[in-house]
Amino acid sequence: MRTVRRLLYTDIVASVMFVALAFLSLFFFIDFVDELDGVGTRGRTAVHALLAAALELPGHLYELLPIAVLIGTIYSLARMAQSSEFTILRTGGLGPGRALSLLAVLGVAFGALTFVTGDYLAPASEREAVLLKARFSGGIRLGGTGAWLKEKRATPEGERSYSVNVAGATAAGALAGIRIFEFDADGRLVSRTEAREGHVADDGSWQLQGVSQARWPQARSADDAAVQVEQHATLRWPSTLRAAVVAAAVLPVGTMTTAELWRYSVHLSDQEQASQQYQIRFWRKALYPLACLVMVALALPFAYLHARAGSTSFKVFGGIMLGISFVLLNNLSGHIGLLRGWTPWVAAATPSLLYLALSMAAFAWLVRYR
Repeated sequence: MRTVRRLLYTDIVASVMFVALAFLSLFFFIDFVDELDGVGTRGRTAVHALLAAALELPGHLYELLPIAVLIGTIYSLARMAQSSEFTILRTGGLGPGRALSLLAVLGVAFGALTFVTGDYLAPASEREAVLLKARFSGGIRLGGTGAWLKEKRATPEGERSYSVNVAGATAAGALAGIRIFEFDADGRLVSRTEAREGHVADDGSWQLQGVSQARWPQARSADDAAVQVEQHATLRWPSTLRAAVVAAAVLPVGTMTTAELWRYSVHLSDQEQASQQYQIRFWRKALYPLACLVMVALALPFAYLHARAGSTSFKVFGGIMLGISFVLLNNLSGHIGLLRGWTPWVAAATPSLLYLALSMAAFAWLVRYR
């Protein structure tokens, strides 16, 4: 069995690595050509474009690894079936259950690699890519409305709620275009604070620069109702909005790990904001490594097809179509779940469960009737 395991694992891993390398080379070339449009502006050179394209590779590897596992495993098993190697293994005692268990172990290993890539390599490289692009574009712009955050906390004056708007980030990494609206327990506007830029300190407080603060006092007469406007060079604003929460709102979703997605979705729920989108993203990211296990199970039936049932290239083409359909269904289920209000883990797990059931049904049918 050790010889069989070494034969299967060596052949499949080599095929998966080859497919993954081919995909990454293609995406690297596309990203590099796209980055060349900015060469010559703000001191940007071809080396910076090359670095920006290279920083996108871990994210592409994370997204493409299950598809590479499917195509590589199908190619390896189909080639072994065509050369009768797999038939010899079956004659030597490699039963369906044992073959499935051998590939399941390999699928778990690929799933672990996917998890490490998605939670450690890809977020770190995505952050560096965002900072690199911000350095040459003058900062990060978050569209017309910017990013909105909310918090509630008790103050000596009573319960206060805050709506915070961040327009973007500077090339140095500081928050830019900050607006803070403070409301009392009855929903009346108490103050509005505008700052040119700022950053979140380690204790959670915001250090603001270039501050203009307007206050609406709770006046008892018309004479006391004047708005008080103050200017500050710097201002410390105490807050419970930590740097991780702010980064989740400002930076792209690809820079967030599984734990950060969970913490941010919990924060949104606590602040009575819509959190289903991030809950679905959390469950998709948490369950995505299991897709490698589904892919090897989906590839196993190809080993039981007779060689005359189609050439290796035809089977590989079928694997590519299956992989593309899985990616499309995986993305579509998230959007449908968001529109229909499905339970987040159901929307995230449906594609994997559906393809796993499909692979097991095809495997059982081939073993029983072929």
